[in-house]
Amino acid sequence: MQDFFHGSALLSATVTALALAAPVQAQESNACPVDGCEVAIASATADGSELALVFEANFLPDMSKNHIHVWWGENFTVRQVSNNAEPTYGVEQGDWHPTADYPNYVTTGAASTELRGEAVTLCVSAADRNHDILDPEKVACYDAASLLQQ
Repeated sequence: MQDFFHGSALLSATVTALALAAPVQAQESNACPVDGCEVAIASATADGSELALVFEANFLPDMSKNHIHVWWGENFTVRQVSNNAEPTYGVEQGDWHPTADYPNYVTTGAASTELRGEAVTLCVSAADRNHDILDPEKVACYDAASLLQQ
């Protein structure tokens, strides 16, 4: 009988530990490190009329949590590509494409080459589930001029 209770207690402790560990692991993979979420464009290549980007980030993007905003840098500032552009930064909200595609992404939506105008610089920054930029000081841009069809 003692072995039954010991085994039962051990099983209960194991199940409890696993139940508690799973959500924490999932959250940590998307959570920002102490120094903040950062993303950069590691490389870019032409993909038909669009651009295929490879991102490097210190978090795992998830659209329902922290994810990536992609936009044309000459058209908007990092403070504009955020749902809180006007109330927080006092600037007009711009256009961006939110994505959790990682590490490979092909420009589309507001980041499509068709919507760039004369812009040649793609920029990225991390945003939260509300599409607010997490830290406007953490922005990375990539000069794609040589890849664009003029």
